[in-house]
Amino acid sequence: MTEAVVRLMNVEKVYAEDGLRVAAVRDVSFDVQPRRFSMIVGPSGSGKTTLLNLIGCIDVPSAGSVEVCGQPIAELSDDALADFRSRNVGFVFQNFNLLPVLTAFENVEYPLLLLEEPAARRRQRVMEVLEAVGLADKKDHRPNQLSGGQKQRVAIGRALVKAPQIVLADEPTANLDTRTGAEIIGLMREIQERSAVSFVFSTHDSQLMSHADETFVIRDGRLAAHRGKEAP
Repeated sequence: MTEAVVRLMNVEKVYAEDGLRVAAVRDVSFDVQPRRFSMIVGPSGSGKTTLLNLIGCIDVPSAGSVEVCGQPIAELSDDALADFRSRNVGFVFQNFNLLPVLTAFENVEYPLLLLEEPAARRRQRVMEVLEAVGLADKKDHRPNQLSGGQKQRVAIGRALVKAPQIVLADEPTANLDTRTGAEIIGLMREIQERSAVSFVFSTHDSQLMSHADETFVIRDGRLAAHRGKEAP
């Protein structure tokens, strides 16, 4: 059996707010298989974003265990966790989160600067990724010179440039019209099918959900249902 790229075992996450303990995630267990389009779905406040933050090593569980790419997250120090995240996990957001003063090239290049990649390697890799997302001719454009769909393509390029094992996408089509959203979904599926990367989405978008290989339904912080297709 193929090793899971993400494994959650009896995970709980509790936040303290105004002296109250709020359980955002309650006893959740599931595996995410590699090279799949996996969706975390559920109503607002159900715990979807908390789960993405746990999988993305942005947060740590209050109880239970999280493994990402075979690494138990609890075994890592804060510095080691940040380094692990920067090398293995890419992020795509609904609001794009591009740096407005940087060009498309520079936004995509930024993660490689943090990893201290040599300049020649950075340029080669950035141009490869911009070609893959169809924006090589827009490399010198800043975000305010790009459409919503083009901004999301830059954001996808930025997530992929360091060749992560997993990309987490939080409502990546929420701010796009239906046609542009379909184009972005097609692009991400094409990238997923030709590379080793796994995508995990948090979404309300029925169009995106229709492409799911795996669907994890979250209600009130608990895993309510799991639906999956047979792996090819």
